[in-house]
Amino acid sequence: MTLKKRIAIATSVDWPELLPEERPLVDAFEAAGLDAEPLIWSDPSIDWSAYDAVLLRSVWDYYKRHLEFTEWLGLLDKSGVLVLNETDLIRWNADKKYLLELRERGVAIVPSQVAAGACLREVVAGLDGQQIVIKPTVSGSAYNTVRGVAGSAELDQAMTDLPDDVYLVQPFLPEIQTDGEWSLLFFAGEFSHAVVKRPAAGDYRVQQQFGGESTLEEPTPAILESAKIALSAASIQPTYARVDGVVVNGRFLLMELELIEPYLFIPEHPAAAGHLVGAIAARL
Repeated sequence: MTLKKRIAIATSVDWPELLPEERPLVDAFEAAGLDAEPLIWSDPSIDWSAYDAVLLRSVWDYYKRHLEFTEWLGLLDKSGVLVLNETDLIRWNADKKYLLELRERGVAIVPSQVAAGACLREVVAGLDGQQIVIKPTVSGSAYNTVRGVAGSAELDQAMTDLPDDVYLVQPFLPEIQTDGEWSLLFFAGEFSHAVVKRPAAGDYRVQQQFGGESTLEEPTPAILESAKIALSAASIQPTYARVDGVVVNGRFLLMELELIEPYLFIPEHPAAAGHLVGAIAARL
């Protein structure tokens, strides 16, 4: 009798059984003849080598425990278990400085500068009068992210309250409020579906916890092609990916290449669970 292959779905202490909207993944694995089990990535008692693959999902505290998280990736490397996406890709994607590398490879990104310490204030001073966004290069869900007018007392105070870290400085794009932010999902390099995320009235953060809403929409050929170009510029081609961007003056600008634990928008597109499982089964 052939034993089913076992999949560890890495999650966090906040979501030990996965997000409710991601539970269909467990059913999709079962339908594909695979055993899948949610496990907390930071639990030291787990023997990850006992599994055939580790799939990262709701490890949404990784950026607050970045050193511990990278040590865990090293542990997975030593265990020899297949990790999806690959650990080298995860390490690269965990720091938003990768955006500058993609820009060097010809990808159109939201204009970005990286700065730390005193250099942060120098960079902001050079943007005097402009609406800007400042975010840590290792972050997620708008963590320690501030928006304001460069040179204003309000932004100066907000910067004073920021912890000592490395930051990404970008212009604020009003198109996010008027037109929304695109998220395009790919599995094994194949386009699956796309949503447009829009912030609540008066806000700029598109995340659901801040009142943002998402709707399933069909990207134009130009948007889809731009997303494919951004994805192809990654050093390792991922098993799953989400390409986030905004259209400015008719041009798609990359905001994020989400390769670690991207939200998949399964409620908006239920077939996504099967698409991801199919891509993983092909790797086993």
